[in-house]
Amino acid sequence: MWRVKSESVGRRFLLLSTLGCALMLGAAWAPGAATSVQAASAPAVSAPAASSQTAAPQDAGSPQEIQVITRAGQKQMLAKPGVDAVGAHDPDVIVVEYFDYNCPFCKQLVPTLHALLEQEPKIAILYKDWPILGDVSVYAATCALAAGYQGKYQVAHDALISGPRLAHNEQVDTILGNAGVNMDALKKDRVSHAKEIAALLERNDIEAHALALDGTPGLVIGRQLVPGIADVKYLKGLVANSRHIK
Repeated sequence: MWRVKSESVGRRFLLLSTLGCALMLGAAWAPGAATSVQAASAPAVSAPAASSQTAAPQDAGSPQEIQVITRAGQKQMLAKPGVDAVGAHDPDVIVVEYFDYNCPFCKQLVPTLHALLEQEPKIAILYKDWPILGDVSVYAATCALAAGYQGKYQVAHDALISGPRLAHNEQVDTILGNAGVNMDALKKDRVSHAKEIAALLERNDIEAHALALDGTPGLVIGRQLVPGIADVKYLKGLVANSRHIK
């Protein structure tokens, strides 16, 4: 399990407290349960311990209550994310995914998200690396983010998330090299931008805890929180809901 270094605990608690206040969660009905969505008041999100488990799939066949974050929380989540979103350049709905490259459910979700992009051309997807499944996951995330400095974050992301389970660091290097990433440049960028990469991963971890996610994947569609996976029809319903949430 990936843990934040002890020397950053004070800063991490402060950031988590601030973000937790911004990410006030309220209940909202999933698609099919109501024609309009209203957020109810709720206490600030608590911070559970990091989990090494992946989230179970959502039951996309029946309506259920979901959680809605505040506009302030959404704004904070989307501000300077460190990577570019994929999809529409001026999206009306942004889907955020907290993921781990070794999470089997995250890999299972890949074709679903691709289909969602194809069927909803006005949306964009923002990927947030949240490596909680071991050292190789952390290495893969840092490599993917380092690849961003040569303009190839998405190339690295797609290669790693669509590939096999990662057992060792050398496997990560091979996959990225075969995908066309300049590994010499990546290794230099991992060192020269180590602080920025570590800060981004810490930020993503803080956000995931503020959202009370206990595993990967975690999706935020517009302002609606979906812990786990679901089919395209269900996600399209949430996209439609997002366009009506004020």
